[in-house]
Amino acid sequence: MKKLSFIILTGFALISVSCKKNLNQVPISAATTETFYKQPSDFIQAVNATYNDLRGYPDRLLFLSEVRSDNIYPTNDVGRDPDPVNNFSKGIAPNTYVEEGWTADFNGIFRANTVLEQLTKNASYVGSAALATRLTAEARFLRAFFYFDLVRYYGKLPVIDHTVTSTEANTIPRSNVADVYTLIINDLQYAITNLPANFSGTFPSYAATDVGRASKYAAEGLLALVYMTRSGPTYGIEGPGLGLNKWNLALPLLQDIITNGGFVFNSAAYTFPVPAAGIFSYSNQSPATNKEAVFDVMYLTGQSTIIGATFPWQLVPNAYFNSLPAGNTPANGALGVPSVSNDLLAKFVATDTRKSPTFHTTPFNNLGTPDFHAFYRKYLDTTKIPTSRFDWGINFIAIRYTDILMLKAECILHGAPGTQADVDAIVNQVRTRAGLANMTNVTLAQLFDERRREFAGEGSRWFDLQRSGNLITIMNAWITVEDAALHKMNQVVPDYIIYPVPQTQMDAAPGLYKQNNGY
Repeated sequence: MKKLSFIILTGFALISVSCKKNLNQVPISAATTETFYKQPSDFIQAVNATYNDLRGYPDRLLFLSEVRSDNIYPTNDVGRDPDPVNNFSKGIAPNTYVEEGWTADFNGIFRANTVLEQLTKNASYVGSAALATRLTAEARFLRAFFYFDLVRYYGKLPVIDHTVTSTEANTIPRSNVADVYTLIINDLQYAITNLPANFSGTFPSYAATDVGRASKYAAEGLLALVYMTRSGPTYGIEGPGLGLNKWNLALPLLQDIITNGGFVFNSAAYTFPVPAAGIFSYSNQSPATNKEAVFDVMYLTGQSTIIGATFPWQLVPNAYFNSLPAGNTPANGALGVPSVSNDLLAKFVATDTRKSPTFHTTPFNNLGTPDFHAFYRKYLDTTKIPTSRFDWGINFIAIRYTDILMLKAECILHGAPGTQADVDAIVNQVRTRAGLANMTNVTLAQLFDERRREFAGEGSRWFDLQRSGNLITIMNAWITVEDAALHKMNQVVPDYIIYPVPQTQMDAAPGLYKQNNGY
């Protein structure tokens, strides 16, 4: 497979720059696998390069989850790359976002496999058994992270847990989803056992300068979500839900994070501009202060090499930046208008303090014409616009403590140990922060509604719909109303819960993969 071969080659070369603070990574431009691993710092650098493949993860969540869901409606006047994702076009196998998701995640997997192999083959160069174990746990966490990202988007995948040549890659078929999960679960169980729990600097903890690395609690949070996703309905497809009803396996992992992780529910009120202590404040990026962050994808702005973020503006219209005062960089923002849906906006009552910091709803000057399209501004601080649009200085919270709490409530409502009072307490904690009244006897439907409001713009909505069991019903009911005037969208069928295998992969080794049904 041509694309897969490219991934393998880049995995061996480990050509990368860091996008994480305090990971002490420098580019590797010439070293080969055979000669590179000769001292402990080489192995650390190789693991850092694997973290680097998380760089595009937030953008992918926005385009393949958020845009796919009932949170975004396609109001572009001309065709843009997100539109076929949003309107459920059948022929999206060549789409740039569908291609990127597969390529970027497998690039990370092959980098992880390379360093894992070298940790075994060249153990004498690592320096200590403790460091080798920790680096192995980090690489296996990352491999699981990438595979879980893939299985939620594409279903069946080639399971590759070791380095392979391009010739070998041409012969590896897609495995059943259950087999993909076996690898993910094994990796995360190893990571939970062997990753440090915190960054205190006292062995076996990470040093304070290791902020950004995966911890035991990050692995627990990810494994809990894996168990919950497998427990979701199958919809009759070979997708991420296996209908296993194993919610009880997720709950102890979530509870350990809550009880022992040292994370704190951020009670800072939602306001706009975002307060300095706010969850999404550019001034609250340190894990020492932002205790909502169980696991961050970390970025750094203003460096000689651009290692900042792009996700803050991906769903913000370019015309909005053009309308800002002189001195701001108009190159930011997306061409076209990826608008927030009217249905989502209507879910926020007037007193919900999350609405203003999450959405821009006032008209802006679009080439002399008032533009009334609403868009996300959750990660946007116009006082922090960088010189390059690729260099925004805010981290992406990939696993958020509020999410851990609400996932616990979801497990309880599915029959895991706990009470209705526990569920109500969790939901009301979130609602109190948003300035809303308490609820009693919260149902699953109400919990998912609250999740939709709390995590709007964070890329979780499509996956929440998958787990809800009501994705088809909710999406088609939404399309009937939201799309009544323009008729831009197709009806959603179960096959569209996952994406097609990218066309480059189908073309590179004809007959190796069977395309997902419906595409």
